[in-house]
Amino acid sequence: MRFTPHVTVATLVEDQGRFLMVEEISDGRAVLNQPAGHLEADESLIQAALRETLEETGWDVELTAVTGIYLYTAPSNGVTYQRVCFAARPLRQRPERELDTGIIGPRWLTRDELLAHREQWRSPLIIRCIDDYLAGERFPLSLIRDPA
Repeated sequence: MRFTPHVTVATLVEDQGRFLMVEEISDGRAVLNQPAGHLEADESLIQAALRETLEETGWDVELTAVTGIYLYTAPSNGVTYQRVCFAARPLRQRPERELDTGIIGPRWLTRDELLAHREQWRSPLIIRCIDDYLAGERFPLSLIRDPA
């Protein structure tokens, strides 16, 4: 059997103690996640994070750091995901922009509000990324090397 992890990106956008989350439909139920998605062919990790954030929330952001690189195997399907999580600051919202299929919309939530909605988390990586960010985990964007 061939092991093929899925490379994903997530963006942790914080503004005055609130985090930009995505409410979306997954497996027929509404879930919460950071703006996140799969790396596409011929795309850098940074490009993927910016694209996914805009497509899922309608927000342009500026990436400021890498908060961590995570492995997660989803119990529902056994797929292993490698997530590169970026910290970002919001620049501007584009309310006229159509969001990806399955997206209910963006939500700004505090950590405590997220904890109150634990049953809606898409994965435990949500709180892990936030807690790492709040603990001061910040690695320079230069950590990410694009192909030469």
